[in-house]
Amino acid sequence: MSQLHWLDTSDLWFPPSCSALSDPDGLLAVGGDLSPNRLIKAYSLGIFPWYSEGQPLLWWTPDLRMTLAPQHLHIGRSVRKLLRKQHFQIRINTSFETVMRQCGTIDRQHQDGSWINEDMIEAYDQLHKMGIAHSIEAWQHNELVGGLYGVALGRVFFGESMFSLVSGASKATFATLAMQLKMWQFELIDCQIQSDYLASFGATEVSRKLFESQLQQAIKSPPAADTPASCIELDDSDQQLPILDWSRHWQMPEYGYDGSI
Repeated sequence: MSQLHWLDTSDLWFPPSCSALSDPDGLLAVGGDLSPNRLIKAYSLGIFPWYSEGQPLLWWTPDLRMTLAPQHLHIGRSVRKLLRKQHFQIRINTSFETVMRQCGTIDRQHQDGSWINEDMIEAYDQLHKMGIAHSIEAWQHNELVGGLYGVALGRVFFGESMFSLVSGASKATFATLAMQLKMWQFELIDCQIQSDYLASFGATEVSRKLFESQLQQAIKSPPAADTPASCIELDDSDQQLPILDWSRHWQMPEYGYDGSI
């Protein structure tokens, strides 16, 4: 039975996803906090926070989940042409907070950009400092012109938001990220909700049940890298989640993926 649960800040418990509302789709719980441990716990269960200014903290797990397996990445002719021109220098983790703030200014259909508020920025900045949240950035003439950010646990990247101030900037960052994740043998890119933009790269919608099944296996698997990943342990369980040092293992060239493969 669908039921909206209120969370207590004293523990990290989340209700089972089957109790999420169908209208609005996937609304699971209200309250709690944005502490690093709660966020990590939420992502490990396929749950993410999304709320606007003036609302309480809302937690979501949509029944249809848009995902992309990096090995099934599709890069069309126009994107390959863009990548070959190498308009953008691609950097990682050099301007994480700025990327978040830029993402918060972008108008999106059916979305309120104000959900990236100061509390969210502070919370994800803590995850960034822990090596869990990452930004992938497009620079042009030494100016940040596009990028995206998200959370990486095991062989799963949970995409949060992206922005583009110059045509093609977000496509270059996403294609470069997806190719790097493919090299690290990541199994899932969580795109959260349906997007024609991400569908053009091969993302598809799957049921929540299938997503959770894929997630629980992939999140425990260490990425393929020359040296072992470190692990973070959830406070309320014995589960350890592998964390890769992106700065150390990043393999993409200075101007990003060139569309050659």
